[in-house]
Amino acid sequence: MHKLLSVVLVFSVIACAQATAPKKHPPTTSAPAAPKTPLPHFVDVARQAGLTVSHISSPEKKYIVESMSGGAGLIDCDNDGKLDILTVNGSTVERFRQGGDPMITLYHQDADLKFTDISKSAGLTRKGWGMGVAVADYDNDGLPDIYVTGYGGNALYRNLGNCKFEDVTDKAGVAAGGFSTGAAWADYDRDGYVDLFVSRYVHFDMNKLPDFGSDEKNCRFKGVAVQCGPWGMIGESDFLFHNRGDGTFEEVSKKAGVDDPNHYYGLGAVWGDYDNDGWPDLYVANDTGPNFLYHNQHDGTFEDIGMLSGAAVSADGEMQGSMGVDWGDYLNEGRVGIFVTNFTEQADDLYRNLGAQGFSAVSWPSKLAQPTYPLVGWGTAFFDMDNDGWLDIFVANGHVYPQVDSIPGGAHYRQPMQLFRNRRDGSFEDVSSVLDSIPLESRRGAAFGDINNDGNIDILLINVGELPTLLLNQGGNKNHRVLFKLVGSKSNRSAIGARVTVKAGKLTQFNEVRAGGSYISQNDPRLHFGLGTVSKMSEVEIRWPSGKLEVLHDVPADFIYTIVEGQGIQQKTALPAL
Repeated sequence: MHKLLSVVLVFSVIACAQATAPKKHPPTTSAPAAPKTPLPHFVDVARQAGLTVSHISSPEKKYIVESMSGGAGLIDCDNDGKLDILTVNGSTVERFRQGGDPMITLYHQDADLKFTDISKSAGLTRKGWGMGVAVADYDNDGLPDIYVTGYGGNALYRNLGNCKFEDVTDKAGVAAGGFSTGAAWADYDRDGYVDLFVSRYVHFDMNKLPDFGSDEKNCRFKGVAVQCGPWGMIGESDFLFHNRGDGTFEEVSKKAGVDDPNHYYGLGAVWGDYDNDGWPDLYVANDTGPNFLYHNQHDGTFEDIGMLSGAAVSADGEMQGSMGVDWGDYLNEGRVGIFVTNFTEQADDLYRNLGAQGFSAVSWPSKLAQPTYPLVGWGTAFFDMDNDGWLDIFVANGHVYPQVDSIPGGAHYRQPMQLFRNRRDGSFEDVSSVLDSIPLESRRGAAFGDINNDGNIDILLINVGELPTLLLNQGGNKNHRVLFKLVGSKSNRSAIGARVTVKAGKLTQFNEVRAGGSYISQNDPRLHFGLGTVSKMSEVEIRWPSGKLEVLHDVPADFIYTIVEGQGIQQKTALPAL
């Protein structure tokens, strides 16, 4: 990958040291064993809901650009309180050469959980090769805007109101170019305007296509001819666009220290405050390279501490083929851990946050490694599937090579989804069987949110070359829950980076508003908390990106609350009765 020799030598020393060191994992918590709460029931309602646009991809996947697309997104484009749906469309080499395809589809949610494709009337017409999506109010006008990554150029759509958008890509200066994949918004310098990070993958020349299966080392998988790469390909640098506050952005990645001078293969990216200092840090998943953990130094610059913190490689010091990422306090101990999905025969990584001691790779003791090892993981999240107050994990899987179906005994192209239930002791139970009724697909992006405002988290999935999946979480228990929609005033309007801490009964939970994550996807910006049997939160603390703290007391469960910075609760909507 044309890395600097010194970097390779340093990495080799660190990797060898980690691989030969005895495995020491922190003790698990002494939390009580998970009760036998009924598992939720998921039903795919995509077709009856009206999600009618298929993702575009060639059947053979002869080139790497044809197998990476598939971001999913959730947005309330008209602020009517109901989530609308974004699906990234993809393309093929032949179609791209003829002008490409509309990069994204927008479905508006109407009554009775029915969706209408409004992409054309919304003005989302830029053509190209869509990859991922991230949503934020970059101009602080109270309307969520859309950023779409892609091969050959990205798109920024400014929301004009009523789900009408203006293409401001060129005016804003965020077209980027190359092979862009992940995108994530955060106000990294806390000036009240959200900034944009864009990860990029490999250098791919449409005019010099590699010969399918030609290179024995880089274009074959277990002896079978497949698309070439990413091995043997030159990587791309990453971008950081600083928001000037006037509708334009300045590209500052090199100055900020996040440009990736070694050109690793960047995919998923997510901002989060891992050290609880009130400043957003950045985690980037790199395919076949060490992952980045950029620590925010509070002066507009970052330091990559991925290797030193233990969050860059596997427990054995191996570089993984990393795709999707998320933060989550899965132990309810006041610190966010990291979950990363990986390529086949590489277990997905779970990193426990030890505070000043960095991160510990705990996939094996958490019982996540063995079930994820055979599959190719993409979209993912920590989310509370059953509202018991403990974060569970979902993984969308799917191979990149359709040709693997010809390999006896190997992982197939279409793969099952996985669901892991939090056992409250640092380990997880594989309960994927609740999804067995959903047909196998090769999936990519996954977006998580409460689609029908019933207090249960649903999942939107992109299936390569097929219609999307919309998994409606139908609950099945009597646990209480709550959602918070935050609106900044001094802080950025979409409150990205705000942290809500909830105390209910004996449990304290927190989460942060994020824009971008999973695998190149966008979740519901509202924060959801399961509360178990507790019907009232004794304390709700909001730490706004501006640094302002607000504390609410004795807040009833089972509502969707809108909270405006400095003004407290401005609106509440009751969730359906339990």
